[in-house]
Formats: sequence, C-alpha cells, structure tokens
Amino acid sequence: MHSKELLKDGYTRIRDLVHTSVDGLDQRGLAYRPEPGANSIAWLAWHLTRIQDDHVSEVAGREQAWVTDGWAAKFGMEPDPHNDGRGHGPEEVAAIKADGELLLAHHNAIFDRTFSYLETVGPDELDRIIDRSYDPPISVGVRLVSVISDNIQHGGQARFLRGIVDRTLQHSR
Repeated sequence: MHSKELLKDGYTRIRDLVHTSVDGLDQRGLAYRPEPGANSIAWLAWHLTRIQDDHVSEVAGREQAWVTDGWAAKFGMEPDPHNDGRGHGPEEVAAIKADGELLLAHHNAIFDRTFSYLETVGPDELDRIIDRSYDPPISVGVRLVSVISDNIQHGGQARFLRGIVDRTLQHSR
C-alpha cells in the first residue's frame, strides 16, 4: 500500500466518524454540552473540519474553503482564516449552532478537497519541509498525519458525546 492510500484511509475514517456523530441529530442534540465549559458535537465537527481545511490548504498552497467557498457565511461567521476553534472559550463553543445538514455538507466539501490534494501526493511532496521552526523540521507528511491524529481525537470526543445524547437526551423526550 502506498503512503497516499494510507493517508486517504485515515481521512476516510475521519469522515465516517463525523457522519456517525452528526447524522440524525437535531440541533438540540448537536448543541448538547454535558457541562457549561464542554464542547458540543456541533463545535467538534466544525472545529475538526476547520483544522483540516486550514492545514491541508496550507500544504496544498491554496486558500481555505472557509473563505473562498463561502462556508463562513453559511455558518453566520466572518471569513477569518485564523478562526478554526483553537483558543475558543465556552461562549464561542455555544455560538456554533449549525444543523446536521450544514455540518456534514461542510465536512464533505473539505474531505473532497483533501482527497483531491492527496491524489497529487508522492514521496517528494510528503518529504517537503514546510516548517523549520521545529527540531526536526515539519514535513508535509508529518503535517498530514498530525491532522489525522487531531481529527480522530476530536471525532472520538464527538462519538462519545453522541453516545451520551442517544442515551439521555433522545430518551427524555
């Protein structure tokens, strides 16, 4: 199996996590937070998708879809390419009130862009250094795996919350 096939598998797993976390939930379930400072499924899906858009767009040498494809407006937010959820507090988390259709459309669009880029990736591209401020310097391959790691962690958190929502919120109606 080639490196790009492994990367594509990793990103497909992320997409599957997002879909199983979001699919079929109403806005109440998507916005559920077990305590005021916790993240919601909506925020987690939005954030991991923003991180993927930001990081993969950077290595691909293109602007983020958040800005160029109007996703910020669809979420009722400013098209700030630096707003990807890092550093968000409880108020910003609560402000993400998207429905499942929007969250999945956003994620699917970024997944498609990621897959399109991965089709072009070969060993030389994976070895290309993109950040020399670290020791050792960060290559494209390391950055792509870093996104997978981050996204899988946030996707796992969303699945955990989905289990809580399915057992508590959905049964309390």
